[in-house]
Amino acid sequence: MMLQLLQLLCVAPVVWCYPTGLVAESCDSMIPQHQASAQTSAAPFSVTVDRTTYSAGDQVTVTLKATSSKAFTGFLLKANEVGGQATVGTFTVSPTDSQTLRCSQKSNSAASHKSSNDKTSVQVTWTPESSGSGKSIQFVATFVQTTRTFWVGVTSATMAFSGSTAAPPAGAAMNISSTGCGVTKTCLSKPLNCDPSATSDCYFMSAKLSPDGTTVRYDMIGPSNGYVAFGFSDDQSMGNDDIYICGTNSNGAVTVQHAYSTGATTPNTLPLGNLSVVMAAVQNNVIGCTFTTTNTISTQRSTGFNQTYYILFAYGPSNNAGQIQVHTGTFTSSKKLDISKAEVTAAETGTPAIVKAHGALMLISWMTTGTLGMIVARYLKGMAKGRQMFGKDVWFLVHVPVMCLTVAATIIAFIIIFVYAQDWAGGAHPVLGVLVMILSFIQPIVAFFRCGPQHSMRFMFNWTHSLNALVIKLLAVAAIFTGLQLIDGSETQWMVKVMAGFTAWECLFYISIETHFRCKNSTSETSESGGPNIDGLLVGMFFLGNLAFLIALLVGIGTATVDP
Repeated sequence: MMLQLLQLLCVAPVVWCYPTGLVAESCDSMIPQHQASAQTSAAPFSVTVDRTTYSAGDQVTVTLKATSSKAFTGFLLKANEVGGQATVGTFTVSPTDSQTLRCSQKSNSAASHKSSNDKTSVQVTWTPESSGSGKSIQFVATFVQTTRTFWVGVTSATMAFSGSTAAPPAGAAMNISSTGCGVTKTCLSKPLNCDPSATSDCYFMSAKLSPDGTTVRYDMIGPSNGYVAFGFSDDQSMGNDDIYICGTNSNGAVTVQHAYSTGATTPNTLPLGNLSVVMAAVQNNVIGCTFTTTNTISTQRSTGFNQTYYILFAYGPSNNAGQIQVHTGTFTSSKKLDISKAEVTAAETGTPAIVKAHGALMLISWMTTGTLGMIVARYLKGMAKGRQMFGKDVWFLVHVPVMCLTVAATIIAFIIIFVYAQDWAGGAHPVLGVLVMILSFIQPIVAFFRCGPQHSMRFMFNWTHSLNALVIKLLAVAAIFTGLQLIDGSETQWMVKVMAGFTAWECLFYISIETHFRCKNSTSETSESGGPNIDGLLVGMFFLGNLAFLIALLVGIGTATVDP
């Protein structure tokens, strides 16, 4: 009985973790992760379609139905080419009982349940690729009745392709293509060098300056269920960016918006200015806009057409009112571009590794090693009072190496990010970083030339050294805050909040240990059994907390993505 109970406890998290239908992990195998085998008997459910043939642009109704009194609680549905495993087409669903999934790196390429309620019939709509493969299609479904009772590989009748000619990709219909990229216009695309006139799976933007240098024609296009957008920035992060948005409004029509971002929040809408829309349309879930404008590019730090900027591209959903929501995908140009000079650049996704290294070094320096050095010098001399090694106090032999390591890591972090960025973009963050680097560099130099402990002016060194350390610490914390705001692309800015928690934790510790330190001195506590144990306990708790905050932030930096 006990063994069965333990097995049930182990299996329960797996069984109950997918009631909302977010089962993209099962797209390839179609097998639920329930740690049970699929039923081999005939399924009491069916998959039917409303036609026997299809052509490009058709809207095919697919029905999942119980053929007996038994209901199903979950399902997974996709369309495959007959004789192959390629997932094709896209689904649209009723939001009340089903949802779409991203499978095979394609949005809306599968459908699943949205809750574990009993269902006897579900209808979804499937749309083939606009290009049309010319191959027969068969729908494949998995039906889940209970966590241990499910059927895999329930198929529909085959639909033959009946179209004689395939509809052109949306880019061709909208007259947006890669022709002239690097010759007459500047282009950014993902995948690299994709052509939206040849494939609908292409995120693309181009900028073409008129011969007189006063007007720019912009094209942007990509598959999306709400909007596509691009922006000009002085760095590869969201903030102080000149943005153009091509998105659907509350009526389903596509419009062009001009906006400006001040951080990782919804951009502020700007007047369109002197802008003329040439085309704005949506076709088979591909949104595209073409417009011309005399508006110069302005990031508030730089303005004009002949400046260099990073180009940021984002796409995502919009709500029923046409308001853009948090993007589901982003990428940036790998270098700054001058749209007055026709160029093509590769797209970068994710935060560059060198930026992550910079952030990690600063966090480790000023959340662990630097803090350790300061605490040892301020509070822990008494714990090792009178103890020496190599003719020096033990606390001093701890303080000097960890502070030298902190200074070295700070200088390395500054050098690698400055060499990478080669500018001062980023608002207050680089300014704070420079101040931290300069003061950190000065600190060991001043310490090296300090006067002896018995010198009458020694107190000046002690106060100067301590105050400079405090200023460095405060500036470093401020620099980390501003840096996390740049690198944290989440809607909640959770890394900034974790850093705020760390700051509160440090303040609480300093207040606690300073109070203990002063009380011990005022009462002349000399008991070696009590005082040192309390000191050690406080410091141990402090560093355990620091370690937890540090790990959380390092994980956040490691998984961070650049946010246009």
